[in-house]
Amino acid sequence: MNSPLTRPKAVFLDRDGTLIEDKGYICDFSQVAIFPFAIEAVRRIHAHGFKVIVITNQSAIARGICTGAQVEALHSKLKEHFRQHGAIIDAFYYSPYHEAGVVERYKKHHSWRKPGPGMILQAARDFSLSLPDSYVIGDDPIDIAAGRKAGCKTILVLTGKEAGVGEAVVTPGVKPDLISPNLLTAIEMITGS
Repeated sequence: MNSPLTRPKAVFLDRDGTLIEDKGYICDFSQVAIFPFAIEAVRRIHAHGFKVIVITNQSAIARGICTGAQVEALHSKLKEHFRQHGAIIDAFYYSPYHEAGVVERYKKHHSWRKPGPGMILQAARDFSLSLPDSYVIGDDPIDIAAGRKAGCKTILVLTGKEAGVGEAVVTPGVKPDLISPNLLTAIEMITGS
């Protein structure tokens, strides 16, 4: 049992290429393809006492491809789909920003856009998380960079942008703590089961 003074820990998950297939800019749940191992991975994360928080760059909003309301509806349906299968996602955080956007209010640099750590830091405040006890898992070196900047442990999965790269992944100054074939294997590395 946790001491009353123990702060909760989290596993921060990238969305596209980690939890669901990366199909480019998607605006509707009908376009989502969930990896077959993702629901079991999320179940195991919770079973081991971690919060599950999705952090995702959604520049499609800045680019005028999707609206914020569409992305939020997609996330709501994704969260409900996982819940119906006994897997709880505690929260979604998304960054609508991109400096090359066409929607003025989102056309800017922002700390929430990975590799910035803003979404992680906001979630840490919202949930009183212990970041040194938390993990960031993603398929892109920007996920690893965001996690390292926030003081989390990091795992690169090979199901998205880095698929097929394996141990040869080298991004200067952005070395993950671990590399895993997929999200479920990453969770097994964390939990030992």
